[in-house]
Amino acid sequence: MKGLLRRLSSLDADAAAAVRVIAHYQALLGGGAVDPVTLTRSTAGLAQCPAGLELADGSTVRFAPDGVALPGVPGHVSGSVELRPRGRVWLERDGADAPFDALVLEWMAIAARVGPRVPGPSPRAADPALVERVLSERESIEDRTRAVRLLGLRPALPLRVVAVAVDAESDAGVVAVTLLARSGLAATVPVATVGPLAAAMVQPGQGDDSPAAELRAVLADRAREGLPGGARSRVRFGVGGGVPPSHAATSWAQARAALRFAGDGPDEQVMDHEELGPLTLLAEVPAARLRADPGVRALAELARRDAGPSGIAALAAFCRTGSLRQAAGELHLHHSSVAARLAGVEAATGWRLNRPDGRFRAQLALYAWRLSRTD
Repeated sequence: MKGLLRRLSSLDADAAAAVRVIAHYQALLGGGAVDPVTLTRSTAGLAQCPAGLELADGSTVRFAPDGVALPGVPGHVSGSVELRPRGRVWLERDGADAPFDALVLEWMAIAARVGPRVPGPSPRAADPALVERVLSERESIEDRTRAVRLLGLRPALPLRVVAVAVDAESDAGVVAVTLLARSGLAATVPVATVGPLAAAMVQPGQGDDSPAAELRAVLADRAREGLPGGARSRVRFGVGGGVPPSHAATSWAQARAALRFAGDGPDEQVMDHEELGPLTLLAEVPAARLRADPGVRALAELARRDAGPSGIAALAAFCRTGSLRQAAGELHLHHSSVAARLAGVEAATGWRLNRPDGRFRAQLALYAWRLSRTD
């Protein structure tokens, strides 16, 4: 971790600071159960502002950044994260939030939830050079196997590679470590930034089960909690198949292919290569050829209109659920609003969405349109 921080500091001061936040909480969790006093005092010192924790029984713990306990209830809360079923964590910063307050709060919440039952392995920032060596097809099997061991992975167990993409304002590696930590995977998960993406190597202790369900659950939790500021980065996951660690490049290619199918809807942010099945063959079609398809051209033109993105979101939800009311529930809209948006899509594309063949054409065109934008 120290070596990684030195490398990050020379490249990106913000990335290094974010990794230090994560390292702080992973050090706490690695030492066993984290009691509320230790967690709150250390958070206040890390954030350099008062911090608080409300327990499930309604009692509160508050500390100043110098480690002095604070009595009573907070007068001003600058940011907070709810705990389930009850409780919350918060910061009491005067003035504008610091750049990493959202990340501090999210990791404080992680520690508050999992402190009494800390799992053995934990997602962590890994040396990018080692990760890239494992994912490379150019390296020898001996070098890849050695890198696997240095990352704390077991050469005899299958692994899955997860590709993570976030918006341009966030570091993909930091977001990936945070979300994977929240997912509670009982797995060794080294994470590193590889180009514009993050690569996470998930190696469950029992077989090669996909982490897709856990990732979808944690994204749903984040949406319900309404995390502050930058903690709600737009994020998408592609999950590769289970392979021997010496063939991780295959899973990495599958993960990146699955990522191209991911959308912005709550049920489309995580795409599993194995779940996609034969649809993955679409990813082998050149993007230029996809863009030439009339259905793809119609969606691209629709997306450029003012109301186009909302129409495409309604189309995606309707194709996925097959029900106007279920699509409306997913989008938190009245069903008449969704119907009006779908009517606009039908007028722009010529599809008849009340017919199975029309929905099938629309779903294929949606996938092809996404692939055409992520060459």
